Amino acid sequence: MAVPSREWLVRDLVPSGTVTLLGGDGGTGKSLLALQLACAVAAGGEWLGYQVAGGGALFISAEDDDAELHRRLAAVVQSSGLMFNDLDRLTICSLAGKDALLARLDRATGGLSPSPLFDELEKRLEDEKPVLLVLDTLADLFPGNENDRAQARQFVGLLRGLAIRHGCAVILLSHPSLSGLNSGSGTSGSTAWNNSVRSRLYLEREIQQDYEPNPDARVLSTKKANYGRTGGEIRLTWRDGVFVADPAETGLDRMAASARAERVFLKLLRTFAEQGRTVNSAGGSNYAPKQFAEHPDSEGVTKRAFKTAMETLLAAGKVKIEAKGPPSKRVTYIAEAGQ
Repeated sequence: MAVPSREWLVRDLVPSGTVTLLGGDGGTGKSLLALQLACAVAAGGEWLGYQVAGGGALFISAEDDDAELHRRLAAVVQSSGLMFNDLDRLTICSLAGKDALLARLDRATGGLSPSPLFDELEKRLEDEKPVLLVLDTLADLFPGNENDRAQARQFVGLLRGLAIRHGCAVILLSHPSLSGLNSGSGTSGSTAWNNSVRSRLYLEREIQQDYEPNPDARVLSTKKANYGRTGGEIRLTWRDGVFVADPAETGLDRMAASARAERVFLKLLRTFAEQGRTVNSAGGSNYAPKQFAEHPDSEGVTKRAFKTAMETLLAAGKVKIEAKGPPSKRVTYIAEAGQ
């Protein structure tokens, strides 16, 4: 028997026949990003530079009303060069201000069962046969406690059943908790949300040293991918009402960025030395990448880039590790070679 091939809505990002969780803080633009994907699917085009599987798309929003959805759709149509009649395979439904719960909670047992709205959705999927179902957002659709592991697994199980029975990709939008926002993990509630879905994407603003250099910049990262590689990032910019993928970084771009990070590292190392301050390569409050990234003259170089620059400069012998103090209180620090 032949091994069935893996089906993707968006290769390496959104698998078909299962649930993908797309998280993002309020106002980051995850609803717009998902709407752009729905339009690309309906028109048979690309999304963020990725070719998508063409077909019907059903976009259900419990957050935005018809007027807001119409405005966003108009921006997507205009930016992509489409006409509204190119999207005849796209269905958008607003449940804002209505009962949008897809499950009923039994308070006695804590169990979930399909709601009447879920049954209506199942019938719609059977009739329209879309390849994509977008559900916006978890907080409005889920009746239980997000911290309850069993309820989280049951709810994802209900949605996964839809995906399997109707052969579509289900994308569930969600908000991160405060801890998930601060850590950058994008998680919320029980770990069962992350563990139950097959793919999890996270959209966030690009923050450097606690400030936002470009309020229109976003990063879409792969936090979980059972069928692909995690850790990938797509850098985006909000332009004319939609998100566009930034041009891919070339080898020359990376070389220039590395050279800049090394130059700024050496510049700040000299500045610290002139002030009688030391930094180290081991960590802690005097960790060189941390200190330099927080310095006003960092030129926007990140802590990660400074760490790479430090390792490169050490390997090249341009900086070295020195030690000072008595043997019992030996302290190491970084010094420029030849100084």
